[in-house]
Amino acid sequence: MADIKIAYIGGGSRGWAWRLMSDLAMEGAISGEIKLYDIDQEASKSNEIIGNKLSQRPDVVGKWHYRAVETLQEALEGSDFIIISILPGTFEEMASDVHTPEAYKIYQSVGDTCGPGGVIRALRTIPMYVDIAENIKAYASDAWVINYTNPMTLCMKTLYSVFPKIKAFGCCHEVFGTQRLLASMLEEMEGIKEISREEIKINVKGINHFTWIDSAYYKGTDLMPLYEQFVDRYYNEGYQVAGDDHWLNSFFESANRVKFDLFKRYGIIAAAGDRHLAEFMPPWYLKTPEIAQSWKFTLTPVSWRKENRQQLIEESQCLYSGEKEVVVTETGEDGVKQIKALLGIEPLVTNVNIPNTGQISNLPLGAIVETNALFTTNSVQAICAGALPYAVHSLVNRHVLNQENLVKAILEKDKEQVFHVFMNEPLMTLDANEGRELFEKMIRNTSSYLEDWCLK
Repeated sequence: MADIKIAYIGGGSRGWAWRLMSDLAMEGAISGEIKLYDIDQEASKSNEIIGNKLSQRPDVVGKWHYRAVETLQEALEGSDFIIISILPGTFEEMASDVHTPEAYKIYQSVGDTCGPGGVIRALRTIPMYVDIAENIKAYASDAWVINYTNPMTLCMKTLYSVFPKIKAFGCCHEVFGTQRLLASMLEEMEGIKEISREEIKINVKGINHFTWIDSAYYKGTDLMPLYEQFVDRYYNEGYQVAGDDHWLNSFFESANRVKFDLFKRYGIIAAAGDRHLAEFMPPWYLKTPEIAQSWKFTLTPVSWRKENRQQLIEESQCLYSGEKEVVVTETGEDGVKQIKALLGIEPLVTNVNIPNTGQISNLPLGAIVETNALFTTNSVQAICAGALPYAVHSLVNRHVLNQENLVKAILEKDKEQVFHVFMNEPLMTLDANEGRELFEKMIRNTSSYLEDWCLK
């Protein structure tokens, strides 16, 4: 299928854009044009060169023309698909999100979804998504929108709040890691090798980065009893999926001990990575950096992200000059598979973030939830996941209500209501005075993105 039009918002991305290029390069069934839009025009122009060099290679079967554009309107007009992958602000603001609370003994392992850092990041992100949604409504109202940006739930809620008829879904690969863990469990416990994650059939329910699995099967075999044995065996020492780096050597790996502990507490599988799961809970796992280390996951410092960004800039220069080539390999993302399914080439079932129309029966209708969905020709249909168990429901629903209220407060520019959400986060153990002090500090540190707010 040729002449597909894709708009990439955040098209100057160093990393995510190259992953998309790699997946598209390996897929010969579709081709077309990708318009790259970014506020950093130099970065999008660099990716134009990198992408076109890739398409010209004889080993590449997926042929795409990459074109950097200067305006969002130009990117959107005529698009069949829209991909959004942006950094809301800079790493300077993110450093405040993550590290300012540490002076108050509040620690975050990621700081981009919930907790004090997630709330302040949302203040920057939601106005950007209002503008994106308005432009999609004006220039590409029938396009499918694929969002990768965090905070995922809040981005998706904003898109649907501004443009209710938008055809949008949010993608996250955290659940894929749990499928790989279950495949590794089968090899470890049963000696069954070379299982792809797609062969592990799961029922997903929850919200982004706080997802849960209450049933898992491999070729008709119920995996839940085996997982209970697996957790008992590795609860204390943890378990690293074969081939991954040791958890101490990466700011993104863990030994799954938080996941195992939550299973012991609630009897169903927590399906995100430990770094994310820990932030949704009271500070059981994040009371101190030492306690986090005892659970065998790490707090990702923004200083590392800055260093990594510089390495990616240098990598971009090498790819741009031809000194290096994009490594074409499967990335494990489902974006290209989703596009193919929506074009009617091959149906797909995968987990996505979309409004709740009843797929999780005991969460509010209209809230953004994460479950499996069936992708077919021009259609994404949520698959009924059922109710969350009572104990887990109380954990998840607290965050659903916080997220719903946060979007409403930011859209209404109600600073006081944002503060109430800020204080309702489980990691916020401060009294009202200290909480207010921290909130105002973090607001000031991101004030350049809050021009429409009246800051005291």
